[in-house]
Amino acid sequence: MTDQPPVNQPTTRRRQLLGRLSLPERTYITDALRTETVGGVLLLIAAVIALIWANVWPHAYESVLDHTIGPSAPLHLDLTLGDWAKDGLLTIFFFVAGIELKREFVAGELRSPSAALLPVIAAVCGVALPAILFALTNSGSGGHPGGWAIPTATDIAFALGVLAVVGSHLPSALRAFLLTLAVVDDLIAILIIAIFYSSGIKFWALGLAFAGLVLFWFLHRRGVHGWYLFVPLAFVIWALMHESGVHATVAGVAMGLMLRCHREGDEQHSPGEHIEHLVRPLSAGLAVPVFALFAAGVTISGSALREVFTQAAPLGIVIGLLVGKTVGIFGGTWLTARFTRAELNPQLKWADMFAVSVLAGIGFTVSLLISELAFPGDLALADRAKTAVLVGSLLCALVATVLLKLRNRHYRELCEEEDRDLDGDGIPDVYQQDDPAWRSRVAEFAPHPGDDRTDGGAESSR
Repeated sequence: MTDQPPVNQPTTRRRQLLGRLSLPERTYITDALRTETVGGVLLLIAAVIALIWANVWPHAYESVLDHTIGPSAPLHLDLTLGDWAKDGLLTIFFFVAGIELKREFVAGELRSPSAALLPVIAAVCGVALPAILFALTNSGSGGHPGGWAIPTATDIAFALGVLAVVGSHLPSALRAFLLTLAVVDDLIAILIIAIFYSSGIKFWALGLAFAGLVLFWFLHRRGVHGWYLFVPLAFVIWALMHESGVHATVAGVAMGLMLRCHREGDEQHSPGEHIEHLVRPLSAGLAVPVFALFAAGVTISGSALREVFTQAAPLGIVIGLLVGKTVGIFGGTWLTARFTRAELNPQLKWADMFAVSVLAGIGFTVSLLISELAFPGDLALADRAKTAVLVGSLLCALVATVLLKLRNRHYRELCEEEDRDLDGDGIPDVYQQDDPAWRSRVAEFAPHPGDDRTDGGAESSR
């Protein structure tokens, strides 16, 4: 007869926040973050080059930025290099974001409503509070409320680049939360761009773009393969979306969402996962750094930095990134735990979540994009907004670095525990500890008293 638990003790465990990932999810997250980390370092390098170029050789920088290439007919693709980077290369970035989002909802952490609750609420709060703080800062005379969306984005590549540069370790659960948060954040960002920063809609072009998307979906679902077919079709869809007046990056997200991201039969990887694996290095290693090279080149001077903290629009951006993102993400996470009676992973502390929330305030790529979209008729204001994005992101990076360094030794121990593989089978031990076969294999490697592994080869005595 089995013992029954006392009536005053719960028989079910409380849901855990930031718990251990499943092995397939951990493998996917590790591979994705490895590419994004390399891309983040390249992004940092590109931003530094852009700043040096724009401040040392400003005329050369502007000349390259404004150089126009492309046909003017039939779809007005005679764009400057800056526009090609903003509207073209970032479409690749949002294409990968669309695949990530689709995969998260069908096979990742967001497939379960209870698991999706935390990153979704955190992302929504991390978008809403910066927008509110920006609007309050710009509510008076001389304010520019149209830039409310600038401080709402999180740049996962830049954040991971900062972690790589400062040598900080983060457990996989915190990295996965950061990545999932950024995926939801990207979805909100593209919705904001599509709804609030599209104008002069040409419905004939939008209708043809939609027809192209239907064809893209049909060919993919029919199992048609071949980059030589899909790449030209994707370019036509992008060009029509650009012509329609809806921001061209929306086409990238739409095509990413149409890919099948669940496995069928004996597939080791779904088509979406396979395509993401191929395209992600292009996005992280080329598209985003080149965009940063053309977007981050702003003039840095004493007066420019002074304006960041004295004018309403740039000040609202800095406050939104440093305070709004941090408080919004941390507050949303804490409230989720409070009202769902979930418990934090016992290996972590709320201070860890606060540090990650500060890190998520780095809003580089999408914030720079929205800075140009929000103030298209005022280049000086757009430059001040970009400067504020750089300053705000730098402050978030510095504060997060200090907070993470305080716990870095603990993070290193957690990472070593997560990666430990005593039997060398390629599967971390934490996923096999309840397997008797694993315990017997590990026992073979354990030193026994008296053998030559413990006494330097001396004979054991009875």
